[in-house]
Amino acid sequence: MSDAYINKIATALPPHDVHQAFGAFAQGLLKDDPRKATLFGRMAEKSGIGHRFSYVTPLADVSGADLDGDAFYRLGAFPTTARRMQAYEKVAPLLATDVVEKLLAGEDRAAITHLIVTSCTGFYAPGLDLDLVERCGLRPDIERSTIGFMGCYAAINGLKLARHIVRSEPTARVLALNLELCTLHLQQSQDLNEILSFLLFGDGAAAALISADPVGAEMQSFHAALVPDTRALIRWNIRDQGFDMVLSGGVPAAILSGLAGAQGTILGNRTVADIDLWAVHPGGRTVLDAVQHAFALPPSALAASRGVLYDYGNMSSGTVMFVLDRLMRQSANPATGGQGCAMAFGPGLVAETMRFQLAA
Repeated sequence: MSDAYINKIATALPPHDVHQAFGAFAQGLLKDDPRKATLFGRMAEKSGIGHRFSYVTPLADVSGADLDGDAFYRLGAFPTTARRMQAYEKVAPLLATDVVEKLLAGEDRAAITHLIVTSCTGFYAPGLDLDLVERCGLRPDIERSTIGFMGCYAAINGLKLARHIVRSEPTARVLALNLELCTLHLQQSQDLNEILSFLLFGDGAAAALISADPVGAEMQSFHAALVPDTRALIRWNIRDQGFDMVLSGGVPAAILSGLAGAQGTILGNRTVADIDLWAVHPGGRTVLDAVQHAFALPPSALAASRGVLYDYGNMSSGTVMFVLDRLMRQSANPATGGQGCAMAFGPGLVAETMRFQLAA
């Protein structure tokens, strides 16, 4: 049975940095409730986020009824699910093509045998998988799998599937795409948990090449930790006005409790001291704080995760891949074969985790 390696990762972003405009617009939604508006402002200051990206083009002045020049977000007339999906169908293939072209530059595309696509922010058929076959010159008989609507931990599940493929077919070369357009699903609301999407979520895509070639990061083991009685903490439902996300303020405490009880199974025969690299999905500043406390990590251990959070916000499924890419690029001496642990969190509440080791 062959070992499976993440050989390389590429990332891509939409063109517009929307963080300041989104925050200002969200503040305006709360103008009739000064207490909530003040609380939101404090949360924004402490969010640890400096930039987020979107295909939505924000106006320079968002104090009026519109957030953007196309009036996609207009007070009293936020888009229907149909309009949001039309936007996804238009721009998702552009971002997907961009990141896959970066990944496959110099690669033999005919050698790519499998394609895995993860996304929870849009659906259409024929979908992104077949768009990539056509746009990027992939072989027409490529084996395709789609992992849909799993939220922020979908990338770990995609890697798990890729590992199964390579371990059963040693000559397989798997292309895994994680693409999310979270900013197509903002909601007009006075509910603070709902409006936090204006503060936290951004768009982005990551693509990875996985094979038996001993280059990059070897995927050693996976473990899913379900935290009991937490179904209501993260909810993602399709409604008339888009995909309705609820991210409860109780998530960090649930993560802290769940990880503390599952540490042994997550790390296997390793201890915290054995782990050199922590690729933790930055679901938010308090989520990273919870992981740091659960494993008693020094602040430097999550520097890559906090850096990705600051630079891009929470991009759902692709975010942990941005962190892993940063760690693989920044590792001072990959030849030492640093041990690593990756994890991401999503509906359930579930922590999906992966132990890995940089190839010597």
